[in-house]
Amino acid sequence: MGYAGRWSAAVVLWVVAVACMGQALTKQPASVYHARRVALAGELKGGVAILFAAEEPLLDFMPYRQDEDFYYLTGWNEPGAALMVVAPSGHERSYREILFLPTRNLRAETYTGPKLDADSPGVTTTTGVDQVEPMTALATDLNRMIDADRKLAWNVWTQPDSVQAKAVVGFTAATLGEGQPPATHDVTTMTMPLRQVKDAGEVDLIEKATAASIAAQRVMFRAVKPGVTERAIAGEMTAVWMERGCERPAYAPIVGSGINSTTLHYSANSRTMEDGDVVVVDAACEFSMYASDITRTVPVNGHFTARQREIYEIVLGAQQAAINAFVAGKSKINDYFHKDPDSLDAVAFNYINTHGKDLHGQPLGKYWEHGLGHMVGIDVHDPANYPAVLKPGMVFTIEPGIYIPEEKIGVRIECDFLVGPDGKLIDLDAALPHTADEVEAAMRGK
Repeated sequence: MGYAGRWSAAVVLWVVAVACMGQALTKQPASVYHARRVALAGELKGGVAILFAAEEPLLDFMPYRQDEDFYYLTGWNEPGAALMVVAPSGHERSYREILFLPTRNLRAETYTGPKLDADSPGVTTTTGVDQVEPMTALATDLNRMIDADRKLAWNVWTQPDSVQAKAVVGFTAATLGEGQPPATHDVTTMTMPLRQVKDAGEVDLIEKATAASIAAQRVMFRAVKPGVTERAIAGEMTAVWMERGCERPAYAPIVGSGINSTTLHYSANSRTMEDGDVVVVDAACEFSMYASDITRTVPVNGHFTARQREIYEIVLGAQQAAINAFVAGKSKINDYFHKDPDSLDAVAFNYINTHGKDLHGQPLGKYWEHGLGHMVGIDVHDPANYPAVLKPGMVFTIEPGIYIPEEKIGVRIECDFLVGPDGKLIDLDAALPHTADEVEAAMRGK
């Protein structure tokens, strides 16, 4: 094969390799991410937003995970990039969006695989961003915009505590002859409300994560037995997620048996389960960056004791009370102190505090030590200003719990819910056992 033929073949292989990288995650159409960037620009009050991609992990066994806001706005899953969104401002500026890509390290790519840069063939089509420039142009572009409109220096929006953002703003101030760079604004205050209401594509990805998480929970029901380690259960669930195309757990799996069931975020998973224990299994996965979050509590020997069943049914009753009280556009979630009359937390807490007693005859409310739920999305705990009003398109958890160390009984039941267009709740985990009888039947393989 001649030089021209070898060169053409190399280009084809490179394009195929990049295309395969792009397929690692299920992305939405480019128009969806573009619309999100335009929506962000509409909130910037004539300013400019600069967001940076997550850096490579320090250790090679740690999988790369993109910055959540950066991914939400771009669908881009490579490190070292930056995004600039320029809001229109009268006759001074028109809307612009630019993706800045770093200089390629060809030697490193022999280990990591090929990357894109601004000169790559078809880069704007591949990235879906109007303009793609080398990272070296970021400071120059910002300098030119601020030089043309000095007021813009006080209207720059970046990620809080971003080292890269501080560096580019500081360097830009120096190029403009300014002694002290002006303070930037927190762009996450703009992306947070945009991310709260999920579009149909996001719901689909959450449902895929949920389906894989449900499959793993079903494996857990059959695998839990006396003499099995907590870590073995976490391992079997992780295998199910990987088999179903999920890239990682949504959080460190919690498999807490016996006394460990009373530790809210126990994740050592180092104990061997014993006959008579209950085990709290709070474990779910991500599918293409979108999370699920599911908890079930099961008896290690397959049968709840009378006391374990009593506590379980109180927790389930609290969850159902919150579901029954839900009103779209009015109900709120994560009112930790149960003070807001519209909060589902208050409903669940009142149920727990008026049903059952501890060994000393006292109400059980004091044994519930966390909020009732949280938003779910690209983050398993998607950002929100809590207590948050629940509206159509939002996905959130309802997860009451009772944790009594004195009795070595911890029970948490957690389901993911979508608020449908009609304002009604949709239980995304409806296919999983909910009641104590259903849990015991599932452990018998029924």
